[in-house]
Amino acid sequence: MHKFDRLSALVEHLAVSARIAGPGDGNLVIYGNDGLPEGAELMTEGEPSRIEPAKRLFAAQINWAGRSNPVFASLAPGFDFPAGESDETRRLLQMVVFEADAQRCGSGQVLNRLCEILIIQLLRNAIERGCSSAGMLAGLSDPKISRALVAVHEDPGRSWSNSDLAEEAGMSLSRFCEHFTRLVGETPQAYVRRWRLTIAHRRMAQGQRVHLVARQLGYKSGEAFSRAFQREFGISPLNVRMAERAERDVTPVRLPVASAKAERLQRADNSLRERRTA
Repeated sequence: MHKFDRLSALVEHLAVSARIAGPGDGNLVIYGNDGLPEGAELMTEGEPSRIEPAKRLFAAQINWAGRSNPVFASLAPGFDFPAGESDETRRLLQMVVFEADAQRCGSGQVLNRLCEILIIQLLRNAIERGCSSAGMLAGLSDPKISRALVAVHEDPGRSWSNSDLAEEAGMSLSRFCEHFTRLVGETPQAYVRRWRLTIAHRRMAQGQRVHLVARQLGYKSGEAFSRAFQREFGISPLNVRMAERAERDVTPVRLPVASAKAERLQRADNSLRERRTA
C-alpha cells in the first residue's frame, strides 16, 4: 500500500535552493565542536544566528522563493534540529561538514545538493515531531488537514472550494474550516491563494510568460493574475521576471568559505599579522 506523502508535491513546486555562505552569513548553520556536528539551525529572513562563531562548522543561504512561501511563514525563529534527533540527520550533517572541509573538485555543486536534501530531511523531522504549533508545517502534522493541504499542493490550478477540501480531509465543512484556520493560521481559501502566488513567483522568476502562468494556476485572465500578484508582492509579475534575468546576468562567481576550519585558519592568520606589526 502506498504511504501518504506529505512533502513531495511541496518540495517539487517550490524547488528550494541553497548556496554556500561565508563566515557570519547564511540562514542555515550547522554547529558543533572539533568538526563534529551537533545540530543545525534554520533561521527566518533577517534573523541572526544564535550559534557562537567558534561553533559554526558550515553555513548556507537557503532561497525560500519569496516571503509568501508557506514553509518560510511557518518557521519559528531559530528552528533548531539537534543531530541526535535521528541517525539520518546526523549522518547527513556529517557529510556536509566533511565535504566542506575537503574542498575537493565539484564541492560547491555537491554541497548545494546536500543542502537541498538536508532541508527536506529537516522538514520531514519537523512534521514527524509536530514541532510547529501553527502554519503549514503544523497542518502537515495533522492526519486530516494534511490531506487537504497535499491535495492543494499537488493540483494548485484546480478551482478548490471549501467543500472539496473538507471532503479531502474527511471532515464536515464547518469542522474543517474551523480546524484548518486554527491550525494553519489562515482560512483555506487564503492558503490556496497564497500557495498559487508562491508558485507563480517562482515560475515568473524562471522566465515563464504571464498568460501561461495565469492559465496554469487557474486564473481567468492574465490581467486578473497580474492584479493578484501585485497585491501579494508589491511588484508586477513581469518585473519579477526582468529583475531575475538582470540578476543572473551580473551575479559574480563567489568562492565559498564554508567550514569552521577555514574560519579558524583565518583568525589565526589575522592574529599572526597583528603580532608582526606590533
